[in-house]
Amino acid sequence: MSQIKQSFSWWCFDKAGMTPRQLVRAAAGIGYQGVELVKPEHWPLIKEHGLTIVSTNGGLSIEQGLNRREHHEHLEQRIRATIEQAEKWAIPNVVVFSGNREGLDDRLGAEITAEGLRRVAGAAEDAGVTLVMELLNSKVDHKDYQCDRTAWGIEVCRMVNSPRVKLLYDIYHMQIMEGDIIRTIRDHHAYFAHYHTAGNPGRHELDDTQELNYPPIVRAILETGYQGYLGQEFIPQGNPIAGLKQAFDVCDVRV
Repeated sequence: MSQIKQSFSWWCFDKAGMTPRQLVRAAAGIGYQGVELVKPEHWPLIKEHGLTIVSTNGGLSIEQGLNRREHHEHLEQRIRATIEQAEKWAIPNVVVFSGNREGLDDRLGAEITAEGLRRVAGAAEDAGVTLVMELLNSKVDHKDYQCDRTAWGIEVCRMVNSPRVKLLYDIYHMQIMEGDIIRTIRDHHAYFAHYHTAGNPGRHELDDTQELNYPPIVRAILETGYQGYLGQEFIPQGNPIAGLKQAFDVCDVRV
């Protein structure tokens, strides 16, 4: 039987009235094996507790991304530096962003984004690090973001054609944009190197106030042979540790 490894996004919980050490200790006690999107100043603390730093974005902008050629030189430098950090700290994923449309045609935006990713794909391959372009919703949280559909992200990956350029399939965001989560995972998992969660609507706990049913979604992920992490990225409304525990238990399924 297989069981998914779980992580949590630091930014959702770092203002919950706990010290960093208390947060890491509590998460490790629940059973979390990794932490995501956490500032480098906390990396030694995370390693001290035996957890993996699962992802970093190097402080990249969501809005000003790879879909503009005028950003490529600057982003190449930033992404290469982040890849070097990721290799040093054994961080498997570097998160990158398409940027906003700002009137840019989707086809041309995909071509330019692929051009930008090809500039850094070789460095990622050499380092054994995966660049994961995040799928985000442009309806509620990230207005005008271009990588807001699975098909668009897949087309970019196909154009780059690197085993180290994939997608971060954020279940919350894609539920808002297109739904059909389980079928999409089954059909396109080869392009998904990482997954994020949250309740919808609201981006809160994985409880009975929201529409996503996570146990069968996690089973579908496991059935693809996925060996990576499932990142909890919800904003808690109640006790943050209780929310982390509840989410962990909801997703702690086996196949």
